[in-house]
Amino acid sequence: MKNNLILANKTILITGAAGFIGANLTLALVRSGEPMTLIGLDNMNDYYDVSLKEYRLSEIDRLVAEAPQITWKFIRGDLADKALIDSIFDAYQPDIVVNLAAQAGVRYSIENPDAYIQSNLIGFYNILEACRHSYDGGAKGVEHLVYASSSSVYGGNKKVPFSVEDQVDNPISLYAATKKSNELLAHAYSKLYNIPSTGLRFFTVYGPAGRPDMAYFGFTNKLLKGETIRIFNYGNCKRDFTYIDDIVEGVRRVMTGAPERKVGEDGLPEPPYAVYNIGNSAPENLLDFVDILQQELVRAGVLPEDYHFEEHRKLVPMQAGDVPITYADTSALERDFGFKPSTPLRDGLQKFAQWYKEYYKV
Repeated sequence: MKNNLILANKTILITGAAGFIGANLTLALVRSGEPMTLIGLDNMNDYYDVSLKEYRLSEIDRLVAEAPQITWKFIRGDLADKALIDSIFDAYQPDIVVNLAAQAGVRYSIENPDAYIQSNLIGFYNILEACRHSYDGGAKGVEHLVYASSSSVYGGNKKVPFSVEDQVDNPISLYAATKKSNELLAHAYSKLYNIPSTGLRFFTVYGPAGRPDMAYFGFTNKLLKGETIRIFNYGNCKRDFTYIDDIVEGVRRVMTGAPERKVGEDGLPEPPYAVYNIGNSAPENLLDFVDILQQELVRAGVLPEDYHFEEHRKLVPMQAGDVPITYADTSALERDFGFKPSTPLRDGLQKFAQWYKEYYKV
């Protein structure tokens, strides 16, 4: 059972607010037309081009200026700073917390594990502790904690599509291990302190103003420079590409459906806890994906029509931390929220290509 929360007149804390999903979620909430207080937190680190994060924030500022019903406050700070997190909760007393701040990326976790421990473990622990203490003194406290997990938790699972009922005890990257740890920590805190929490396993999110470390964006940058793109596992990988607007709509709906608090047979709280997949449920072969991407880059005028793609791509072996397929079973999301991502890959890549041309003035 879900408690139906109304977002109007709520105070919502969004961590990672300058990030790809965080900024787009903030924009969607501003566009909703409902009055609310939005608190954004981001450390603006240089894992990728900071100007892209600043661009996303400027888009939020531009929209907020035309939305008098919205109170927007952006805080530059780090999730791992416990004193800062506690002070934000004390000052703003958020009703809903959406924790999207994290160190992302499978490959980077192999080279820079410390960043993942700081952000994804210590940072998430600070959020859980702040949620726990939001109920001190009989206060109403946090009504729903929604947090980002990842399809990476499925590791090398052979059974597809990936279901939230599957065992996910064999991560093959530190990034995946930190995301699974988030789910375990959230479950424990939900049980001990009755915190309604929902984890969202995102599947390969893409779209305009996305992360430059993602394949579609990185490939575009390299092709434009005349460099060679490497396609892993000789192109025999499949990915469940999910367009950003579908991800945001899924998050927004889940925010309104907090797991119900109830007492179990032992007289203690049954953990008000849930996990959902958000994916397109349509895995695309990487070679097909690259083919569609190049067509849309040509159509948008990012690349010339006579571009020789074959000269600029190289099929290479699988690399550490990678999996052969990701494929989301979204039946739980459909059942509880009546929503299923459905944007075709070509439509999403077309919008990305158009944005790229405009943003980089190609």
